[in-house]
Amino acid sequence: MRVMRYADPMELFDHTAPRRAERPLADRMRPADLVDFVGQEHILGPGTMLRRAIEEDRLFSMLFWGPPGTGKTTLARIIAARSRSRFIHYSAVTAGVKEIREVVARAREDLTVSGVRTILFLDEIHRFNRAQQDYLLPHVEDGTVLLIGATTENPSFEVNSALLSRLRVFVFEFLDPPSIERIIRRALEDPERALGGLGLTLDDEASSTIVALSGGDARTALNILEVAAAEARQHHEGCIDRELVLEAAQRRSLLYDKTGEEHYNLISALHKSLRDSDPDAGLYWMGRMIEGGEDPLYIARRLIRFASEDVGLASPRALEQALAAYQACRFVGLPECALALAQAVVFLATAPKSNSLEAAYIAVKQEIRRTGHLPVPLHIRNAPTRFMEHLGYGRGYKYAHDYPDAKVDQEHFPEGIRTRRFYHPTDRGFEATIRDRMGIGDKEDG
Repeated sequence: MRVMRYADPMELFDHTAPRRAERPLADRMRPADLVDFVGQEHILGPGTMLRRAIEEDRLFSMLFWGPPGTGKTTLARIIAARSRSRFIHYSAVTAGVKEIREVVARAREDLTVSGVRTILFLDEIHRFNRAQQDYLLPHVEDGTVLLIGATTENPSFEVNSALLSRLRVFVFEFLDPPSIERIIRRALEDPERALGGLGLTLDDEASSTIVALSGGDARTALNILEVAAAEARQHHEGCIDRELVLEAAQRRSLLYDKTGEEHYNLISALHKSLRDSDPDAGLYWMGRMIEGGEDPLYIARRLIRFASEDVGLASPRALEQALAAYQACRFVGLPECALALAQAVVFLATAPKSNSLEAAYIAVKQEIRRTGHLPVPLHIRNAPTRFMEHLGYGRGYKYAHDYPDAKVDQEHFPEGIRTRRFYHPTDRGFEATIRDRMGIGDKEDG
């Protein structure tokens, strides 16, 4: 258990912290007070509820949700430094019910004997399973502990709904370019904690490159700056330019968690770009997923679904293209199959669109739920035995190929739903031909 009462706010979360010069730049540059906190103005600006609660030490149980490097842990450190409460920090990766039980017992004793509150900061709270979260619930509910959770995952999916309802959720956003720029400049100018006084120069192009590579993550920006600064001092006379930044970043990893919310955000962006017939955006989002390490077969499977859901028979070759891309991914793998995926993406984006198939199948499922399992009409049943013929199976059936254009007028629905129509083709692409074959005019039947 880590009980935080250190004079140096930078060491609030670890009493075994190494000497300042040995700590990473991103850790040394953590702000120790709200005055120095950069970004998240929508929740921490002057006069906001959260800022007043921190300044007045009127805290409540809350959850910080947002991407990495946006200030969640830093803000918890600031709260720890300002609050008169006992502050305990755990990571949900290593803590379990045993540790939390000890925290609760001590918190109850402190509250009863001395009136001192306990704030439990639980980082990566999404790593707690349902049973662990359930254990926390009554102690948060009765005020034994004030819980501050932090997560990069959507709490709607990862946090017990009962526990979530007891927490005030604050959404942290990616830092905007001016905020990242401000953090970079502060690191270059601070002589005590950071790189000030080392004679480093950072040109505008290099600074913009760090901002772009950071993706709104302050930690990433400072990590790149730290590596570039060390290289610049040794081999470039203290000058940090764009090429040095790119070298420091090396094969930067794009923000992409194949099991987290960003996974679903990106596939949603790809799907909607294709639906809106935007091939350029479709290629971009596909590229983001591939370069982020996504399994190309997953993308191909989603393209197969899209081909039927949003193109359908408006362009019958759409499904062929998607299936071919899937086979290419299985056959040659990355990086070669990326072009096959790109081909399918462009084809699907530029194909005529129709959701008639999806709408038809949804209507079919609704009808089945409404009417249940209706019997198959006798005349379209097969009659493999004389007994079944005697019962009327197949009697009166009209064989389509015996009629002009292989079109025959006979009933195929069960009794009771014989006027239903589920599939309503559009007038786009090949579906216009289908409409003509079905004899549908400008106005559809109800």
